[in-house]
Amino acid sequence: MATIGLDKLYYAEITEGANGDETYGTPIQLAKAISADLSLELAEATLYADDGPAESFKEFKQGKLSLGIDNIGLDAAATLTGAVIDKNGVLVSASEDNGKYVAIGFRAKKANGKYRYFWLYKVIFALPGTTLATKGDSISFSTPSIEGTVLRRNKADANGRFPWKAEVNEDDKNIGSTVISNWYKNVYEPVYK
Repeated sequence: MATIGLDKLYYAEITEGANGDETYGTPIQLAKAISADLSLELAEATLYADDGPAESFKEFKQGKLSLGIDNIGLDAAATLTGAVIDKNGVLVSASEDNGKYVAIGFRAKKANGKYRYFWLYKVIFALPGTTLATKGDSISFSTPSIEGTVLRRNKADANGRFPWKAEVNEDDKNIGSTVISNWYKNVYEPVYK
């Protein structure tokens, strides 16, 4: 089903253990969401036999996430980009900055009034771009955007797989009773029977 909205953009800091497995912090609201564009890069291979394709394989390699937001805020900017807030409350970016890995969660409203929820398990952001324009005959808003690379996480799930995204529709059949109500309390962990 098509979506007609986007809101509740959150991030959760990731701490990597000695073995590289991720532990997620408590989700924090990032900003008011304007847009989210997720594009994927796949590793692909085709085996040819008897003068034609015999097998094909596609696997997630990485993704690109571009977020349009209303205002990134100092604390989120420092976490996501590695910039530093000085003692005067000024955000200072340096060439050596390197942001932290975070999980990104958001939801998209569907035409039926229900929501589709997302968690991207491991994202690293680059420094945000800025576009500014003078006020002319009409008023137009200039808003920040930030781009990140989406990776699979290092921590295997209970099936020994390495997820990069979790997604659920609020109106799906057989979803657990607390899945939606807990979506922003913790980064979703897959549960298998």
